[in-house]
Amino acid sequence: MTVDPNLDTGLPIRLLHDRVLVKVDGSEGERRSTAGIVIPATAAVGKRLAWATAVGVGPHVRAVVAGDRVLFDPDDRSEVELHGRGYVLLRERDVHAVAAERVETEPTGSTGLYL
Repeated sequence: MTVDPNLDTGLPIRLLHDRVLVKVDGSEGERRSTAGIVIPATAAVGKRLAWATAVGVGPHVRAVVAGDRVLFDPDDRSEVELHGRGYVLLRERDVHAVAAERVETEPTGSTGLYL
């Protein structure tokens, strides 16, 4: 298992095969819209994917490293508590996407096309 020392140190777990241990970003309670309107946790929302930060990966995981932000379906998850903190255990195939770094601006004279 690869663990990012900046995220969580000393986790008493060794992940096997293609497992990814993630910490869910933010809380699952109230949230705010971009306009600042508070949306209560009880509000019915369509199927929505969630972001989390990978804190550990198993030896057979190819596309995710510790520290990556990953997108997954919160309905398909297994929760685990370690040292009083809640984590989610996923298989690599349950990760829908990994957040990419922002594209740097091209120097002047560039066409702006991505080939």
